[in-house]
Amino acid sequence: MDISRKLGAEFLGTFWLVLGGCGSAVLAAGIPHVGIGYAGVALAFGLTVVTGAYAFGHISGAHFNPAVTLGLWTAGRFPARDVIPYWIAQVAGAIAAAALLDAIASGAAGFDVTAGFASNGYAEHSPQGYSLLACLICEVTMTAMFLFVILGATSVRAPAGFAPLAIGLALTLIHLISIPVTNTSVNPARSTGVAIFQGGWALSQLWAFWVAPFVGAALAGLIQRWLGTEETAPVASKM
Repeated sequence: MDISRKLGAEFLGTFWLVLGGCGSAVLAAGIPHVGIGYAGVALAFGLTVVTGAYAFGHISGAHFNPAVTLGLWTAGRFPARDVIPYWIAQVAGAIAAAALLDAIASGAAGFDVTAGFASNGYAEHSPQGYSLLACLICEVTMTAMFLFVILGATSVRAPAGFAPLAIGLALTLIHLISIPVTNTSVNPARSTGVAIFQGGWALSQLWAFWVAPFVGAALAGLIQRWLGTEETAPVASKM
């Protein structure tokens, strides 16, 4: 597959992930009596991955996340030459989605993008006030487990066609666990897109939501190699 088409698919898939996941948090989560709450936002993120993977997985592998790309590379399942181009496409897609979400949300009276805009944070900007250390541990662990699910579900020995369901359910579970802690990143592109528009504390804390997911993803990829998987099939093969 031509690299430009892969990058286009990564842009669109990440756009959909941020628009669907962060959009649910910004537009639908906080409405009294009828809002979807934490559980609804968690499900929205999972649904974007499931639908996006079925839509674009056969083109690009449906990473939609720089940490996933890094983890697949460390596991020997993705070529090094494509890592940075994928990251650029993913971050661009996330920023485009955040821009569209800002345009929609701004149509409501009283909307204030600086109030949070589904941004990730720690300490006083953690939804429930968790410390920086707790947030880093959470993000490293959740990202690592997400990569283990991705690597296992896309194995050449896994049942064909079910990987998006397993991956989407895993992301839903991850959000159910960690929204109260960090508002759930496990995805540096998702964090970057909304942080740019929040523009204040979210940008100053953004480093944590690149470092922790990258550490978790790299560890998972290396551990998966140590566990003895000897396959080199691309992640797209099972989508």
